[in-house]
Amino acid sequence: MNGGAVATPSPATTVGDAVAAASAILAAAEIEEPRREARLLVATALATDLAGVLGYPERRLEPAEATRLAGLVARRAAREPAARLLGRREFWSLDFALSPETLVPRPDSESVVEAALSEISDRAAALRLLDLGTGTGCLLLALLGELPAATGVGIDIAAGAAATARGNARALGLADRAGFIVGSWAAAITGEFDIIVANPPYIATGAIAALEPEVACHDPSLALDGGSDGLAAYRVLAYDLSRILAPGGRVFVELGEGQAEAVEAIMGAGGLRRRSLHRDLGGIARCLVLWHG
Repeated sequence: MNGGAVATPSPATTVGDAVAAASAILAAAEIEEPRREARLLVATALATDLAGVLGYPERRLEPAEATRLAGLVARRAAREPAARLLGRREFWSLDFALSPETLVPRPDSESVVEAALSEISDRAAALRLLDLGTGTGCLLLALLGELPAATGVGIDIAAGAAATARGNARALGLADRAGFIVGSWAAAITGEFDIIVANPPYIATGAIAALEPEVACHDPSLALDGGSDGLAAYRVLAYDLSRILAPGGRVFVELGEGQAEAVEAIMGAGGLRRRSLHRDLGGIARCLVLWHG
């Protein structure tokens, strides 16, 4: 990362000039794929989409648009994530709004959705779903979009995250099948669920500062900090998961790199057995599937 002062772009004459200038600044700040991100920022500043940027490179920027763009580029060059600047992130081909209390959904987490769908023999069944640490609601809502008769509940300790998830459910037309509540994991939950998904915080406290600035400085610490060894949340979850998992049901928990064996042991002490392990696109063991066995 460039440790010097970050320049801001001068008002550009055309969209094409704006993309080139923004791309150069982002490249100097060591942002990956600077031209792609520059196009996104230009589209945001102009309140248009990528087609509006790519299709009209000769369009002249208004002064207010150039000013908005300068601010966005300066913030991104300072390593504020593009998703935070845009206020949105795509997950499972769905659009999710973000808030300061939510983690930015990661492509790695799609392995949890994939694993869950692979275990469901009848997608038309009236399944009961639970999403622990729901954040934007991306895991639950992605699954409900694939399971037309299913209903689900998402829980988050942050009231702002639960509110954001409710808004995403409304925007995706899923509010009639999804409810979101504020709570600490499954402590207040009664009843049983067929599918339980969870993406708990799994970064060791001492490792957070070494993460990319986009994560360490901008994702909520509640969604990152897994305690001294990164496994604190799994220990809390283990016994409640066994209590609320319906007969024949499955639990799908996201893992940090190298945590599969330790989490399997923790869940085993709580009465759940490993059924399978799914890897993400990078080959990392990312989702542990559990059941009563």
